[in-house]
Amino acid sequence: MAMTEEEKKYKNWIIILSVVIPVVVAILFGVNLRKLGYDVQPLSFLPPIYAAVNGLTAILLFAAVAAIKKGNAKLHERLIKLCIACSVAFLGMYVAYHMTSDSTPYGGEGALRYVYFFILISHILLSIIIIPFVLITFVRGIAGAYERHKKLARITYPMWMYVAVTGVIVYLMISPYYVHA
Repeated sequence: MAMTEEEKKYKNWIIILSVVIPVVVAILFGVNLRKLGYDVQPLSFLPPIYAAVNGLTAILLFAAVAAIKKGNAKLHERLIKLCIACSVAFLGMYVAYHMTSDSTPYGGEGALRYVYFFILISHILLSIIIIPFVLITFVRGIAGAYERHKKLARITYPMWMYVAVTGVIVYLMISPYYVHA
């Protein structure tokens, strides 16, 4: 099935955002304002907040799927928009934290260390991969391409849920090692 005119309208934006977001996050992740001589306070209070936002995203995603299964498309759309807003808020807080604070090394040992790094690496990789999936799935929904939206959502939903849930797990696993400045 061909793309709708509305989908075509957003195609370039989806490509641009899918490339620019991970690149900008990677660049900003490596910028520490304090090490560059700026007198900024570390935003050490942010990790539990952005972990909670990840948890909220997972709850809202689950509720969005439940809403559409009950035939409530308007609620589904509102919840998905909230999920996207939560993801954007998470990203802003995550970047702000890392631009003002030193990275926290994971202090666990043994098998738990391997579990942590497996979860962390899969979380990071899927958080990059999920961007075009979310954007395309969302655009298909608002463009009225419901069959194609539904087909892609079956892939997008579990990936997005995994990213949201593992974000919380990563936080819980590393939180004992945070140094509060």
